[in-house]
Amino acid sequence: MSETNRTGLLKSSLGVAFATFLSRLLGLVRVMLEARVLGAGTVASAWHLAFAVPNLFRRLLGEGALGTALIPIVSHSEEEGGAGRVRAELSVVFAALSALLALIVALVAGGAGMLRMLVENSSIVDVFPVLGSERIRLALLLLPVLMPYAFFICLVGVIGAVLNTRRIFVLPALGALLLNFFLIGGLVSLWRPAGEGVETSVLLNRLAFLVLLSGVIQLLLMLVLLWRCGRFPAISPTAFRDCSVLKRLWHLVLPGMIGGAALQISFLVDRTLAICLGPQAVPALTNVDRIIDIPIGIFALALGSVLMASMARSAARGDLTGLADDLVFSLRHVYFVCIPMAVMVMFFWEPLCRILFLGGNFTESDLEATRLVAIFYGAGIPSFCVLKVVLPAFYSRKIVKPPLYSSLVSIAANIVLNFCLMWHLRQGGIALATVLASMLNNTILLLLLKREGFRLEGRTMVLTAGRCLMVAVVTGAVLYFLYPVLRAQLTLRWFGELPAFLLMLLLFGVGYLGGNLLLRAAEPLELLGVLRRRPRA
Repeated sequence: MSETNRTGLLKSSLGVAFATFLSRLLGLVRVMLEARVLGAGTVASAWHLAFAVPNLFRRLLGEGALGTALIPIVSHSEEEGGAGRVRAELSVVFAALSALLALIVALVAGGAGMLRMLVENSSIVDVFPVLGSERIRLALLLLPVLMPYAFFICLVGVIGAVLNTRRIFVLPALGALLLNFFLIGGLVSLWRPAGEGVETSVLLNRLAFLVLLSGVIQLLLMLVLLWRCGRFPAISPTAFRDCSVLKRLWHLVLPGMIGGAALQISFLVDRTLAICLGPQAVPALTNVDRIIDIPIGIFALALGSVLMASMARSAARGDLTGLADDLVFSLRHVYFVCIPMAVMVMFFWEPLCRILFLGGNFTESDLEATRLVAIFYGAGIPSFCVLKVVLPAFYSRKIVKPPLYSSLVSIAANIVLNFCLMWHLRQGGIALATVLASMLNNTILLLLLKREGFRLEGRTMVLTAGRCLMVAVVTGAVLYFLYPVLRAQLTLRWFGELPAFLLMLLLFGVGYLGGNLLLRAAEPLELLGVLRRRPRA
């Protein structure tokens, strides 16, 4: 890979990472507000249950298999036929997707309405008592209002994939901020003192309206970006005569959708088993998962989206050497960034969770319940992030079945490991099973790439990971013993131990970066080179 390509890859990744960081940070604020406004009972359950349905379709048809499959198709079409062919094919894809999404929205919203009528007017509750609960009733009332969000956000995700092929990464990523902005504003406006709350149905409908409004605005902004980069669909009768792009897209999307559905089933099994362990298990897994999702989203997803577009261009040119170089370069930086994140969470899980969650209905006992979950999930951060970088090596070449089979094997292993570990380690065992299954998935995928002849530079990877781990552990161990002193000196009345924790984070970053520079590591110099680089006049 040339120096220019490496710089471009890192620069685009850092831009997306910054946008994603803002989104995840606002998401964390939103979650904290939701807990205070909606509570942790019936209203919150109904909101999360109803909102999960459009989000499921977003993961499957927007940001998931469809967007991933579209990138190599657009790259190949542009390489062979130019912008005109891309615009014609996009008109077919968007028309078909819009019709499919409209049908899905109508079926789900109509089905929710019919089910609500059955619950209210028949004896179905006698057969399925859970349908008579207040949270189900509220969710069924809310779902027809929320469901159109799936239409808008799925189109947003697909347009974002097209923009990535034009090396436009940061602006689409910033669009995700809108949902959090709207919901935070709505939650703040609806926050009332105890006994002065807004009526439940009014509160939920207002939040649902804000969700829809954010989806509409995101879609309009993405269409403007698509038009400005010259890839707005060319709608004409001739464009619809050749629908071969739908056939090509279907062959790539179907395995990814199966894998995505299997992953959702695995997630459902994890949470269902956690319910059997007691009331603290599910919140512990969910709260720590929100923390772990931040580094994964900030760097791995950002790098993966940029890498997917870069690899697709290399694959379209038949440049497999460049594709392998992209992968090795990205893996080195994943290790460099994600290994210290893992060490941080493992060493300092307690102050992190205490600052974010402790208070109100979250007790010291709940904090202790997160201990093993945080340690095991934290240890899995590099593995979770590596997966986001390895998968583009397959998808960019339109190879989807091996990742699907590997995903199914790892999901089966995860379920078996859950049963083996959860009875001794409780919710920590479920977290450990997830991490081990992710490691298995990565191992299978890397072995498949090696069998194809990819030069993965195993010795370089081991040395990079070992060096990063050594420096991070030494720095973390020193600060682990220093942190009680910092906390005693810097704990303030209004901010608690947050100043001490932020100072510790700064010291950890300086120590880790300095240690790698002393060992003459290439990664910090490459990152610093991107940050120092000035645009040409």
